[in-house]
Amino acid sequence: MKKHGILNRDIARVLASMGHTDSIVIADCGLPIPAGVECIDLSLSIGTPDFFSVVDYVLADFQCEKALFASEAREKNPAVVECAEAMAATGCEISMVPHEEFKAATRHARAIIRTGEATPYANVVLYSGVIF
Repeated sequence: MKKHGILNRDIARVLASMGHTDSIVIADCGLPIPAGVECIDLSLSIGTPDFFSVVDYVLADFQCEKALFASEAREKNPAVVECAEAMAATGCEISMVPHEEFKAATRHARAIIRTGEATPYANVVLYSGVIF
């Protein structure tokens, strides 16, 4: 049995298979999942697990070079903006784009991790960096 890091076999598999600039999405329970993109559904109930906890766990096991958020979060979800700012403080490049552009970017993701989060615009596209 795995002792450290992410125990979810699907998330661990996707993270291990990612190369430089590949992307993975962490999403609230309402984000549409594009056809052909794997959905790793962690949602148990409204709010569980929450977006922020999943982001923290994934970032602990993932080299993030860049992150993409919906610009509407600035008005509708200050906690998401705080999350983006915390990521920027670690050296991750942050971009904010209109939600429609954000949704278009999800079509290229290796997978979308669906959480139970039920607050607006609690979504992020994480782009893989390299560890060397």
